[in-house]
Amino acid sequence: MSQFFQIHPDNPQLRLIRQAAQIVHAGGIIALPTDSCYALVCHLDDKDAVTRLRRIRGVDDKHHLTLLCRDLSEIAQYARIDNSQYRLLKSATPGPYTFILEASKEVPRRVSHPSRKTIGLRVPENPIAHALLEELQQPLLGTTLMLPNDDQPLTDPEAVREKLERQIELVIDGGACSLEPTTVIDLTGPAPVLMRQGRGDAAVFGLEA
Repeated sequence: MSQFFQIHPDNPQLRLIRQAAQIVHAGGIIALPTDSCYALVCHLDDKDAVTRLRRIRGVDDKHHLTLLCRDLSEIAQYARIDNSQYRLLKSATPGPYTFILEASKEVPRRVSHPSRKTIGLRVPENPIAHALLEELQQPLLGTTLMLPNDDQPLTDPEAVREKLERQIELVIDGGACSLEPTTVIDLTGPAPVLMRQGRGDAAVFGLEA
């Protein structure tokens, strides 16, 4: 049975954030509000939690999972970034964008794309997500909270608890989120490529949906 924390969307209670961090360290999966839609997140280095997360989401190892990072410097630790990529990232972070980049050696091989060796990374602009990342002092591994056969993400924390209470350890109620997932931009080539149009404006990168 999952726990259910009501956390203030603008001023997260540190006591609850610390409890959430303990759940992550213990191998738990959390439903977490972000600046786009709710996400399922777990510890980057917990193989069993990552396997469970993929199973709940209904995706295989070719589906890009995303590292939720505190800031640009943390992104640079987990991805290979040149100067032009850094400038693009700086113009749109924090915000509702996921960037596909070449994974560095800091990323466990099992969570990067098996053939491309790439990883999705983002810096969420959400006080609850940011507080948890600060408490952990490391990225979370996550994916959009959209269940198999659904065509839209889950955004109501009560509905998340009802559907997943026996599969995840914690639901954080931080209020309703957007129905739109992040905009996904592939930065591995010579020019940015729009992979998915979501909440973030692709025009920031000179791209059209």
